[in-house]
Amino acid sequence: MNPWGPPIDVLPFFSKEEQALMTLLGALTDEDWERPTMCAGWSVKDIAAHLLGDKVGRLSRGRDGHTSDAPRPGESFPHFINRINEEWVVACRRLSTDVLLTMLYEFMGQTTEYWAKLDLDVLGEPVSWAGAGPAPRWLDAARDYSEFWVHHVQLREALEHTPLEAEYAEPIADTFVRALPLTLRDVDARVGKQVGYTVTGKGGGKWHARRERDGWVLDRGAPPSRTPLATVTTDLDTFWRLCTRNAADLGRVKTSGDESVCAKVLEMTSIIV
Repeated sequence: MNPWGPPIDVLPFFSKEEQALMTLLGALTDEDWERPTMCAGWSVKDIAAHLLGDKVGRLSRGRDGHTSDAPRPGESFPHFINRINEEWVVACRRLSTDVLLTMLYEFMGQTTEYWAKLDLDVLGEPVSWAGAGPAPRWLDAARDYSEFWVHHVQLREALEHTPLEAEYAEPIADTFVRALPLTLRDVDARVGKQVGYTVTGKGGGKWHARRERDGWVLDRGAPPSRTPLATVTTDLDTFWRLCTRNAADLGRVKTSGDESVCAKVLEMTSIIV
């Protein structure tokens, strides 16, 4: 059973987002680099370093077959990820911003090239927030892009810069909602029951999860049933903040149906926590 729904094509977005990011970073002042961000304890420079770490880590692990650190005995996977992310960022504080920018420029485009050479329809690494087992590579690529996008938005907010163009957000909701089947795994419902999620505005859409014998399955479109078990509606800005545990205005969320199921849907998390 494929619980994740139809594929997402994020390849057209990688290079354009990178170019917009580098244009932003290339114009920063020394003061800008030190501005605090919504990532607690991380400055603008720290997020830029984290993005570099994501890119070189993906290339090292996926393209070059390099085996890196593993969780310590008894260490949970989320704690492991948080630890190595923090270790990388702290180490990169030794770099000047010129060196950091040079390294980012060096690896621009290589992530896109890596994904473009792969068969994205086959199973690859797990995407932990969507399920424990191997996930299709298209979902892993979408996960990559969504993380880059979120950090890019965080940078622009910290810098009080113009928002990232809406076109770059097109695949974001369609990516994050792939966590819905896993989110609903403990919801007891008869086969055929449906839960709907609508994200309004540019980059939004409609999706529904349907209960099957072996679990919940996601598909695009509003619930075909006239009486879905539950529905949740919000705008894209609120949606991505909810999914990434950033501060979100719940007053912009509308729900209907079973209140306990709606509450479960709003717990959906599309990052490693």
